[in-house]
Amino acid sequence: MASSHSKGSDIELTVVPNLSTDKQDDLALARLGKKAVLKRRFGFLSVLGFSCTVLITWEGSLLLFLVGYQNGGPAGVIYGYLVVWIGTVSVFMVLSELVSMAPTSGGQYHWVSMLAPRRTQKILSYTSGWLTMCGWLASLGSGAYLTGGLIQGLLILCHPNTYVPQNWHVTLLYWAVILFCVFINVAAGWLLPKFEGALLVLHILGFFAILIPLLVLGPEGDAHEIFTTFVNMGGWDTQGLSFCIGIMGSVFAFVGGDGAVHLSEEIQNAQIVVPRSIMTGIAINGSLGFAMVLTVLFRMGDMDAVLEENPAFPFMAVFHQAVRSRSGAAVMAAIIVVLTVSANVGFSASTSRICWAFARDRGLPGWRVLSKISDRTSIPVNAVAFTSLVACILALVNLGSTSAFNGVISVSIAGLFSSYLLTSCLLLYRRCTGAILPSSGAHDLGVPSTTDDGMIRAMWGPWKVPGVLGIANNAFACIYLLFVFFFSFWPSYKEVTPATMNWSILVTGIIAIFSTVYYLVWARKSYHGPVIDISG
Repeated sequence: MASSHSKGSDIELTVVPNLSTDKQDDLALARLGKKAVLKRRFGFLSVLGFSCTVLITWEGSLLLFLVGYQNGGPAGVIYGYLVVWIGTVSVFMVLSELVSMAPTSGGQYHWVSMLAPRRTQKILSYTSGWLTMCGWLASLGSGAYLTGGLIQGLLILCHPNTYVPQNWHVTLLYWAVILFCVFINVAAGWLLPKFEGALLVLHILGFFAILIPLLVLGPEGDAHEIFTTFVNMGGWDTQGLSFCIGIMGSVFAFVGGDGAVHLSEEIQNAQIVVPRSIMTGIAINGSLGFAMVLTVLFRMGDMDAVLEENPAFPFMAVFHQAVRSRSGAAVMAAIIVVLTVSANVGFSASTSRICWAFARDRGLPGWRVLSKISDRTSIPVNAVAFTSLVACILALVNLGSTSAFNGVISVSIAGLFSSYLLTSCLLLYRRCTGAILPSSGAHDLGVPSTTDDGMIRAMWGPWKVPGVLGIANNAFACIYLLFVFFFSFWPSYKEVTPATMNWSILVTGIIAIFSTVYYLVWARKSYHGPVIDISG
């Protein structure tokens, strides 16, 4: 055995000399009781591209610009973005600690199983698995829906007098996006890492391709007015409450931070590479997103004219007014469309991996089928097909009611952020009680280290925020997540109608009832937390 120290960590790591990175990864996975069955196709740059393009923060800030502007105004958009960015960095630091500790595709439910008290370990892990699974399904649906709407908005921009938009057009475009995701994830699965690496370049170059024309050609705004003007279009009793509700637009632009986590079993040197990619991705995306928000605010001109031209996607009208050309604005908008289509490929990959992992541990109906891996491609094809089918079925809701469909996809924030909150609280509890062990030789030998009652022991990985600083950051992340979870259920307007109601609380309740019934009838007999496939 040889010892070495990892940067940013006060933990001594024990490594086995003369072993390849893949072998070290397999041994690290074996310590968690899991066999390596997926090919490790991803390196740092490809997974960084994945992390950046799943978040698509600067693109998402444009798509969801109106949410923050209606409740907050220009000043609210700026300060709200900064609050969310700081909070997201804190949460991502916690996620990085957890994935370095246990780099499995299961992510949250596996971490909860390791950290929860024995009496609640099973039910909390099961709950976390369903929250994560439903949150990612909703993210896949919302991504495909936004992309379909974007393509429709692009058609309106190019043919304002001839094209008549219909709901079923968006549904067909939604299905086309899902089919493209299935093709990249299954038929061209070997291409996925290269695809994500290329998207990283487009993600950055596309940012400048839009930023520069806006800065050069757009009308100049007044800095004092932009930084001091708050708006309360929702009719809330106080501006502060309006600001808290409007901040959800920026929150949605940062959804998907655990995307790379669910590919951990396909990433080389995952314990170090995944945390680095997550933190590098939030630094890149946060910076680009903030620059884009400021640029749009300073170059949008008359907001009333913008909303009159395109009330659904006002950024397209901002492009049009800036460059004074429909063709030029269409090219700029097309860049956003390409990047959002590509982000859905990442959504599909992450959703299918959490589905596969949870099925592997017998937490889902039909787990025997969903947990199978293709012998030819080493890809969970059944999980990809199942999650894509569910997403396509969800699109049918849009044909009957756009409001009801919005309620379904809004579960993405409630589901994912509640799973983050549960794991963050348990990590804080365990680190304050000193229950997490330092790395040991068992990690390197691939021997599952378990407690007397058969639970996998929690051990720090190579990426850790040390001491009091780690506790403070963990506590702040819990507070921020609780704030986001609470306001994720609020509607945008005080006077609620069926069209403006935030239906996510109803949909979340239905999911909770279904998962509880399934647990009481079937899962309590088959699900006992992450299955230990390798015995010590």
